[in-house]
Amino acid sequence: MSEIECVDLFCGAGGLTFGLNAEGVNVVAGIDVDELCRHPFEVNNSSVFVNKDVSVLTGAETNSLFTGASRIKVLAGCAPCQPFSTYSQRYDTVGTPRWGLLYKFGHIAKELRPDIITMENVPTVARHAVFDDLIATLKSAGYDIFHEVIDCSTYGLPQGRKRTVLLASLHGPIELIPQTHKKPRTVRQALSKLPHLNAGETNTKDPLHRSASLSDLNLERIKASIPGGTWRDWPEHLVAECHRRESGKTYPGVYGRMEWDAPSPTLTTQFYGFGNGRFGHPEQDRAISLREGAILQGFPRTYSFIPKGQPVQFTSLGRLIGNAVPVTLGRIIGRSINLHLGTASKTNKKTSVNGETTSGRARALVA
Repeated sequence: MSEIECVDLFCGAGGLTFGLNAEGVNVVAGIDVDELCRHPFEVNNSSVFVNKDVSVLTGAETNSLFTGASRIKVLAGCAPCQPFSTYSQRYDTVGTPRWGLLYKFGHIAKELRPDIITMENVPTVARHAVFDDLIATLKSAGYDIFHEVIDCSTYGLPQGRKRTVLLASLHGPIELIPQTHKKPRTVRQALSKLPHLNAGETNTKDPLHRSASLSDLNLERIKASIPGGTWRDWPEHLVAECHRRESGKTYPGVYGRMEWDAPSPTLTTQFYGFGNGRFGHPEQDRAISLREGAILQGFPRTYSFIPKGQPVQFTSLGRLIGNAVPVTLGRIIGRSINLHLGTASKTNKKTSVNGETTSGRARALVA
């Protein structure tokens, strides 16, 4: 039995949970407003899924999800990142309810006062006052705090994905472990062994290894595309009208192929569409499949996202996969928590947490 228990707010399809579980941080429950997350979260993680809006959740309700069998409580969460993304700044998102979710996360953390808190979000979240307020809230509750923007490819994810990672502890200073990969994993290493697909095809053994269809024009375009290139490499007759205008010339990242021997670009919720980014397969004339997107997010090839026999919907599954916390990042966070608590057992003998000394609680983790 793990000495650490975690509740995962905004758990999504379970990427963070799967990674934490793999490192011995036992996630007992996940909470998300999207019912579609229930199947992947529960089936792959053997954890309880709670379909609830975090904005109406209380610290007491969250606390009730812990079994009481653990000595260390961890609260994890990734509030929806769209309000904080660079793209979203073109819109008036400041007043939307989603901005309040990060405040809510801070309020629950202060009320619950778990031993460890972890949060991840887009790099630009730190530019907003809500992030500064979260830091202030946690510091006022006695937490030591670490936060940094990292590139997940330096930790073994075959994807260039930058994220802000926050760790907070009542056990003393905490930080993310150093990068684990000087040489990043590549698209070739991640995807080259998957079965060949044509555009619009589905693999008979894996319904998620399915590629979106392409129009005749887009099929001609992808055939003219080179790995790592742009639509500027095409013959003039293939260039879209919007890209012929001055404004269109600033978006070279759409209609592109990935490179075999580099990490993939950052996946979005529409990674299955050739025209939505550099999401073309490096070699085959199609966009990457749903399964390939999941693998680039660190999910194992066997990860189940929908019940057997249920229709595969690109839009809903693309959203679940693209929005997920990469499994690889979950493992790195879990490893960092374990290392921190092991160190705390030797160095911190003064702080009292919920009636027990920090050193006594943490020592149990390494006994």
